[in-house]
Amino acid sequence: MANAGGGAAGEGEWLKVAQLRALVQEDHRAKEVDNLTLRRFLRARGHNVDKAAAMLLKFLRWRAEAAPGGGTVREEQVRGELEQDKIYMGGVDRTGRPIIVGLLAKHYSANRDMAEFKSTSTTWPFFLHQSKCVCTIPRGQEKFLAIMDLKGWGYANCDVRAYIAAIEIMQNYYPERLGKALMINVPYIFLKVWKTMIYPFIDANTRDKFVFVDDKSLRETLRREIDESQLPEFLGGKMPLVSLKDYAQQPQPVCE
Repeated sequence: MANAGGGAAGEGEWLKVAQLRALVQEDHRAKEVDNLTLRRFLRARGHNVDKAAAMLLKFLRWRAEAAPGGGTVREEQVRGELEQDKIYMGGVDRTGRPIIVGLLAKHYSANRDMAEFKSTSTTWPFFLHQSKCVCTIPRGQEKFLAIMDLKGWGYANCDVRAYIAAIEIMQNYYPERLGKALMINVPYIFLKVWKTMIYPFIDANTRDKFVFVDDKSLRETLRREIDESQLPEFLGGKMPLVSLKDYAQQPQPVCE
């Protein structure tokens, strides 16, 4: 039975994981990929081993180009993006998924450097399963919940190229990580941009994960997904947010 973490793997699935590992061993970088990651690529391709292998090899080539320093991005490479304080980390939702909050009105297309933006998009998924919230994540939980707040969003913030780039990085290189994205305070003009210019670039496995929340049902939806103690303060909860630039610098907890 599947759960929010992606579901427990049966013997047949682990067999396919072994088959996938054998198929990609031609790339020495595949040795660094753990079995849970292999399983996510398998699930993203409907357990078709050949398709999962092609997807994984593409990811390994991309990571070597995007983060040549052993899969990590140096802070100076993304400092401009981090200084904008538009991505925050929160608590966890009711299923234990880490929460990321994006304030899209803080993103300005005129100030965006695409290379730096893409580099930032390669780093923050790693933070979700590290730092202060790691001890509260249930065993086997691999996904995260995103809250994308568009309050104050206008034409100056519209950056279709960046939106598509971020989505493609997530669905092509971090498959089965996004559990759900709650789109809140959405202006009508953004909906038009989304439907005509962004939606066509989202694959079938990812489309249903974007949930546009009506303003009237915002409070109810948030509390259904997130306990008040974990809900961000600016949304009526008690959880203070930590910006992405500060999040990775926090002391790591000792988990029992």
